[in-house]
Amino acid sequence: MFLDFGQLPAFLIACAVVVLTPGVDAFLLLRTSMRSGTRAGLWALAGIHSASFVQVGVVISGLGVVLARYPVTLVALRWIGAAYLLWLALTIARGLLHRHDTADEPLEAVADRPFRRGFLTNITNPKMLLFSLAFLPQFIGQGHPTAQLAMLAVVFLGLAALWELLIVIAASRVAGKLKRPGVTTALDAVCAAVFLTMSVGLVL
Repeated sequence: MFLDFGQLPAFLIACAVVVLTPGVDAFLLLRTSMRSGTRAGLWALAGIHSASFVQVGVVISGLGVVLARYPVTLVALRWIGAAYLLWLALTIARGLLHRHDTADEPLEAVADRPFRRGFLTNITNPKMLLFSLAFLPQFIGQGHPTAQLAMLAVVFLGLAALWELLIVIAASRVAGKLKRPGVTTALDAVCAAVFLTMSVGLVL
């Protein structure tokens, strides 16, 4: 059996739970879309999933197993991810202190930074790599390992992208109504706290 589709029902249920659980990607997309609009949100989404494809590709190719055997690599990646999340939190906090509004930046800057931030936030987070190593193999079943992992990865990333696309669209749609100083300040404070918490969580 090349592909074991009998594993899909249980896999889809598990994916739904994982995808709907808020994480750093969701908060980054929420803040970017509300402050800079749909286009910036889509760029951030593209950056996030470009990094996801890289990490999942590493797992499928077998390099993930090699990385897992050398904890130093994962420890280094974890510290890099924690440092980047901390940098994001401090950047947002500094913006709050200086009342800096990124919505007034040139369109080119808005279109460029979100992709880079989305990519770096995801690629430096070892949780995606470890998640892929621990989660996807549970649903190989009777299928060919490489083909089955590829199918599962495409399904998972497709569901995640669809959900996060809804976040981008919804956030950008309500941005006009919620774009008041009090609301944007509260959103920035929440995002900064979330990024800081996740940074500490990676270290611990």
